This record gives sequence, C-alpha cells and structure tokens, in this order.
Amino acid sequence: MSQKTSHLLTVLDAGSSKTRVLVAEIHEGALRYRSHAILDAAGIRRGVVADLKAATGSINKAAMLAEEQAQETIDQCVIGVGGAHVRGLNTSGGISLGSRLREITREDVRAAVDRARSISLPAEREILHLLPQQFILDEQPGIHDPVGMVGNRLEVNLHLSTCSAGALQSIVTCANKAGLEVTETVFEGVAAAESTVSSDERELGSCLVDIGAGSTELVVFFEGSVAHTSVIPIGGDHFTNDLAVGLHLSVEEAEWIKCRYGHAVVTSVPSENELEVTGLPGQQPRIVRQRNLAEILEPRARELFHMLRDNLRQGGVLEALGAGCILTGGGAQLPGMLDTAESLLRVPARIGTPVPLSRMPEELMTPECSALVGLLLYAHRTSVTRAAEDHSLRAKLRAIFAGSI
Repeated sequence: MSQKTSHLLTVLDAGSSKTRVLVAEIHEGALRYRSHAILDAAGIRRGVVADLKAATGSINKAAMLAEEQAQETIDQCVIGVGGAHVRGLNTSGGISLGSRLREITREDVRAAVDRARSISLPAEREILHLLPQQFILDEQPGIHDPVGMVGNRLEVNLHLSTCSAGALQSIVTCANKAGLEVTETVFEGVAAAESTVSSDERELGSCLVDIGAGSTELVVFFEGSVAHTSVIPIGGDHFTNDLAVGLHLSVEEAEWIKCRYGHAVVTSVPSENELEVTGLPGQQPRIVRQRNLAEILEPRARELFHMLRDNLRQGGVLEALGAGCILTGGGAQLPGMLDTAESLLRVPARIGTPVPLSRMPEELMTPECSALVGLLLYAHRTSVTRAAEDHSLRAKLRAIFAGSI
C-alpha cells in the first residue's frame, strides 16, 4: 500500500446490524468516492458496545477491506454515534459588548456560545454538538451569523446534543484498538439529515426520522436550524424479533421474511397471499398467510410513530413540521411505514435517500446508507468551515504584525 495521504476522508458507522466504512478523496475541493466496506456487525447492541473484542474485530475487518480497495493507508476516521443514550436540550445565554456600539467578531460569537453551553450537566454526560438556532443582537432575533454587525449585547439560542460519556468512550476505544484515530464524533441523526434533508425542508420545518436496527434517531429543523433531537428506543430489530416470536422462526428467517414480504398496514395485503416458512430447527415447513406478518408488524409500527408523536409534542415541535417528515434508515424501507407516519403525524412523508457522491456505487444510494454518506458530507463541510476560519485568523495576525513593523 502507498503512504497515508491527507486528501482522504474516512467515516465509520458502527451500528447494531452492520459495520460500515466509507472512504472518499477530496479532489479540487469536492468529495469523490474511493472505497467502502459493509459487514455484519458484532459486539454492538442498540448503539452501545456490548462486547469490546467482537466490536473491535468487526471494525478492524471493515477498515482493512476499505483500505485494500482504496489502496491507501487509513488511520483516521470520523465516527457516528447513535442509540437511546443520546439526548438533546435547548439553552440560551449571552454577553455584553460594552456601553458603546461595536462590531461583532468571531470571538464574540464563541464567547456567547460558551456562555450558553455553560449549564450543569450530569458527570456522565458529554456534549456531541453545539448547534446555534438563532442569535439575538440588542433584542433583534432571527440572526444566523452576527459577525460584522454592530450592537451592545449578543445572545444565542443553542441546541445541545449530548450522549453517555461511557458509551462514547467505548466506541472510540473500539476504533482505536482497530488502528483508527477518531478525529470527530457525530450524532447519526444529524449525519443522516446532512445527506437527505433539503434546505427548503429545513427552513419550512421538517422531521428527519432515521430508523436503524436498534433505535430511531430524530432531528427536527425549523427556520433553517436544529430545533429538537431525540432517540426512540425502537428499531428494525424489534420488528424482526416480533416476527420471530409470533411465528416461531429463527431471527435470520424472520429478517429475511420481513424484508421480502413484510408490510406495516394489514389492509394493504391481499387476504389470499400465502408463503412457506421453515420455522425453528425440528419443525416442519408450514404455510402462513402474508396478512399474519402484517398483523404482527402493524402494531409495532404504530407504537413507533405514537412514541415519536409524543416525543415531538413534548419537545414543542409537533406543529412545526411545515415540510413534513423524511423517513430514512433500513427500517424506513418496510412497506406501509410512510402511510403509518402520515396517518399518525398528520403531515406528508417521504423516503430519504442520500445524495450521491462522484463515482459512488448504486448500492450506497439507499436509505440504510444515509447516515454513512451524511457522516462524510458533515465531516467535509465542518473541515472546510474550520479551514476558512483558520485562514481568516492567520490573515488578521499577518495584518497585525505587518502594521507593527
């Protein structure tokens, strides 16, 4: 393999069902697909590491496959964080700029954000994201970037996304033991939104629902900013387990049947449709009606969207979904989920698929890869922003030193 090159960007989505690695190169400022690897997950349950050795082995194998395909050495990555331990909250704070009007600088913005984030969190909680919703300058709200404006007092409304420090450290440790240095951690709901939610949907108000294997992450946007984040402790594995128990099947067969014949709305399945199932070891193959599957899956789908609706109501954002709901993740592909979402949330819903990268294969342009592709887009956008800020700071320092000569 060739020497490590700085133009590569690698992301890791270590989920409960699959371990995914995606590598892209930055070519003339844009992302271009380089390689990927998708393997069955091991050692992770509902977004949390349950077996450190097994999870490390799965991540290491996926990274090696992606590295071999890319023909480059990979030793850094951005990692997605999900699971029921992730929570969001809104806070606010501000700073006084003095008695006389003066221009707002980037340092003033950072100081206001630091004041807003300085709330008391339990020792076991760690901040994943600081997401400004709006700035308020001299009681004038609705400002997205106050740098260069003039005023006396700067305030900010901030959304904090937090997670369990132990759970975060466990997944980072797995990546480290697999030979990968973690440079950034991103909430998987935010990542999935990066690749699926349009700017118009963010402005009008929308809810991104990422239905993974172990849990469902949700992010609500309003007026262009994140208004609410949360996690519902139901995912695609719960649907599979319901079928396995209800029809006395192995988990593997239940997953296969769910993906090919499952439906979340009983009345949408023809009553005469039948299929043969193998059942558990020692059982004889038997015929079951396809409607029996839907009779098991529909209550779980309705439970998921009932919980989601209650979560949005408690967060005060249920009435803010002017652009509706975007379903993504592997669980979104179950037929009938859109109908259930529209029925219970009373807003239009669509399936979200990730925007394609240059040269990206079609197998990655599916809802289950939305978070993976979104991690790449998010990491690239934030790195460009940081580089621009560093360049601006260096320019200011050069100007200061030039003026002192």
